[in-house]
Amino acid sequence: MTSELFNDGKIRCPWCSGFDQYVKYHDEEWGVPVYNDRTHFEFLILESAQAGLSWATILKKREGYRKAFADFDYKIVADFPDSFVEELMTDASIIRNRLKIAAAINNAKRFMEVQSEFGSFSDYIWGFVDGTPIDNQLRSMENAPATSKQSDQLAKDLKKRGFKFLGSTTIYAHMQATGLVNDHLVDCFRYEEVKALVKSKEN
Repeated sequence: MTSELFNDGKIRCPWCSGFDQYVKYHDEEWGVPVYNDRTHFEFLILESAQAGLSWATILKKREGYRKAFADFDYKIVADFPDSFVEELMTDASIIRNRLKIAAAINNAKRFMEVQSEFGSFSDYIWGFVDGTPIDNQLRSMENAPATSKQSDQLAKDLKKRGFKFLGSTTIYAHMQATGLVNDHLVDCFRYEEVKALVKSKEN
């Protein structure tokens, strides 16, 4: 699929058509370089929850996750007691999967261990791309990879550190979402905007 012209006259990546939340997410968040640990943790929770589901399903439940997981405050989530898993299993505003809920709590603990070792989770994860976003210069969504050498390495390292539900495909989606990879199609209006955000960060 190549880029698509929308009713507002803007050319966008075709995957975001047909769902207003997708368009907003595409225009405002997807591919923007993230250096804030809390935002990284938010995406890790949402992306691990997505396994086997559509991203649209997760976006619709994002506010539910925000409330259920203490506004994505990993320090609070790390202290959730085991009994809280059962409570969250009754919460219809999130994906009621016991393993995914338990993984989110586990990952909060592991997240803080990474912070202790590297100073921040952001410094840790950006190290896998040497601090510079990968620009795939995609012209068609058919050329977009599902994984990469970097996502393989990162997923393997996260697994070694005890993280769960974060395989290479999920981690590549995280890299796309948080700007470690710029996978906007080159004729999408956000492609150059995201590149400019990267340059402004570097400068």
